[in-house]
Amino acid sequence: MPPVLSMPQPICLIENVNGNTLVINKDAEKILLEISQPVVVIAIVGKYRTGKSYLMNKLAGKRSGFALGSSIQSKTKGIWMWCVPHPQNPGQTLILLDTEGLGDVEKVGYTNRTDMKGSL
Repeated sequence: MPPVLSMPQPICLIENVNGNTLVINKDAEKILLEISQPVVVIAIVGKYRTGKSYLMNKLAGKRSGFALGSSIQSKTKGIWMWCVPHPQNPGQTLILLDTEGLGDVEKVGYTNRTDMKGSL
């Protein structure tokens, strides 16, 4: 069985360019294509500054990795990926996807529209 892929730190998978264009990181794509064992994917979404990155670091079994902030400003931009060995299933890769928070007031063009609640 091939060894389980493990990355020392997260890498940006999808970059959000100018708030309106999504671009895949070719290095991240290459990492995904190299995985030959079964994978478990965990993605997290939610409001900005609510602990998504902190939770993902915990799931990776690390104290750091995904960027954490100490202010009200969001840290994660785009979608970040971290591939680590599954903690309970040897031979599987855990792919953690940490997403940019929703509702960041610093985003250009952001409006707090209540009529959009519940829609994607």
